[in-house]
Amino acid sequence: MISIEHVLVAASILLLLSVVASKASAKLGIPALLMFLVLGMLAGSDGPGGIYFDNALIAQSLGVVALALILFAGGLDTEWASVRPVLWHGLGLSTIGVLITTLLIAAFAKFALGFSLLEGVLLGAIVSPTDAAAVFSVLRGRGIGLKGHVRPLLEFESGSNDPMAVFLTIGLLSVMSNSGASLVGLIPMFIQQMVLGGALGYAIGKGMVFVINRLQLEYEGLYPVLTLSLVLLAYSATGSLGGNGFLAVYVAGLVMGKHDFIHKRSVMRFHDGLAWLMQIAMFLALGLLVFPSHLLPIVGVGLISAVFLIVVARPASVFVTLAFSKIGPREKTMISWVGLRGAVPIVLATFPLLAGLPKAEMIFDLVFFIVLTSILLQGTSIAFVARLLKLDAPASDKPAYPIELEPAAGITSALVDIEVPAGSAIVGKQIVDARFPKAALIVLIARGKEFIVPKGGTVIRPSDRLLVLADKEELAQTRALVESSEVLRETR
Repeated sequence: MISIEHVLVAASILLLLSVVASKASAKLGIPALLMFLVLGMLAGSDGPGGIYFDNALIAQSLGVVALALILFAGGLDTEWASVRPVLWHGLGLSTIGVLITTLLIAAFAKFALGFSLLEGVLLGAIVSPTDAAAVFSVLRGRGIGLKGHVRPLLEFESGSNDPMAVFLTIGLLSVMSNSGASLVGLIPMFIQQMVLGGALGYAIGKGMVFVINRLQLEYEGLYPVLTLSLVLLAYSATGSLGGNGFLAVYVAGLVMGKHDFIHKRSVMRFHDGLAWLMQIAMFLALGLLVFPSHLLPIVGVGLISAVFLIVVARPASVFVTLAFSKIGPREKTMISWVGLRGAVPIVLATFPLLAGLPKAEMIFDLVFFIVLTSILLQGTSIAFVARLLKLDAPASDKPAYPIELEPAAGITSALVDIEVPAGSAIVGKQIVDARFPKAALIVLIARGKEFIVPKGGTVIRPSDRLLVLADKEELAQTRALVESSEVLRETR
């Protein structure tokens, strides 16, 4: 028997190495999840760590809980204003796009790999979802942004396509294990899961905001505990009622992110940290679960499958789904290339293992190899492709201000930072001469890496970020003033 102390030592060392590896991944432009997976593989039975782990049920259970928490944190941190213009495009990619990818991979698996049709469709469903965390860890690490609506579209698609992939995987397994079931029978199940998942997620998100603002807990530290319990309740209750729990928690996060509630920033920081912990734990467990020696015999098949997914299936799904949109070919090409596969396909690949399918081990190893190839090939070249397509833009990183304003009952003002563009009418003016609304208070100015306490004689420079405290009306007037150009001012 292994003592709890030895287990904790191993777990803490792996977590510490993962945190250090994330720092290295940012410098090298490699997705952090690749480092976590590699650490898990090195710590496993085939690596120098020698930790034997072959329990797909534990890995799957951990993965399901982790995905629910990661999706909620992603929804909570998503700015609805940036998602609204790409909402229907994102929904199309997360449903029709996933289905097209699934069917193309199924055809490839049948004719090139010798799979049966259902086995091919199952493989396609498993590898169809993309991974947002991998994509944007690379973009932030290299300091590269994306022009237009490409980034919010990728974020929304990556957060919303997991429910579709999970539904297809579980539905296909039920058909394959039940001789009386048919693919047509999945249609009403799909409608039920998505409608219930979306509706319950919206209602639970609204309810969470109401409960947090009305409960008035004595201790601030209990608010993250409250939201954590409500997230787990949202996932499990929705699943118990026949809805899609993953969709429910993502929608609940989106709804909560749109509203103000008590201790919002501290709750968001808690769930961001929890999401990172879940991501590390999930990737380490999945890395431990795989045996690298099993990947060697499928290198050729895995490489061909990965190339087909990257070069054929993903672009086809993007261009077909967005065929009638106003998105240009360069943007579609970029969206196609940023179709990184991550932890979700590996978690889904544990379902056939537990179901005891004849080709379950081959499917798992093949999926793992495809994920590794996708991360290595696409993850390390996103910045290059963005520059090649002339879609790269400097990443606008908001500074971490030393002061915050927590939403609370009775407070109608908000603390917002506004960047001063180079052509702004107030550039070169003193604050006292800029004619800001009287009820708008400039609390702090971020200039490069410095913070300046403003005075009436402080001169405003291009790219300054003004931290403004005001009500909504004054904030809108302040933003209009800051973003107006000298030309517009002269024509008034």
